[in-house]
Amino acid sequence: MARRKKKKFIAKKHTLMPKHVKLSEKDKKSLLEKYHINLKELPKILATDPAIQALGAKSGDVIKIVRHSPTAGEINFYRGVANE
Repeated sequence: MARRKKKKFIAKKHTLMPKHVKLSEKDKKSLLEKYHINLKELPKILATDPAIQALGAKSGDVIKIVRHSPTAGEINFYRGVANE
C-alpha cells in the first residue's frame, strides 16, 4: 500500500486569508499617536495564530490586516500581538 505524503498547510497562501503585515516601530508609534490609544487598547491577535507565526511577529508588535470589500474597497484593521 502506497503512503501519501502529508502536505504542510501554508496559511498565508490560502485564498480566504487576508493580507497580514507587521508594522515597523515607526509606523506603530504613528498609528498609536494618530488614534490617541496605547497598545493594550487594540484588539488582540494571538502569537500562536498561523498567520502571525508566518510573519515572525512577537508580543507587542502591531499587525495590519488588509481586507477587500466589494462595497468599501480595501479596509485596514489593526491588531496587537499577545501571548494570551
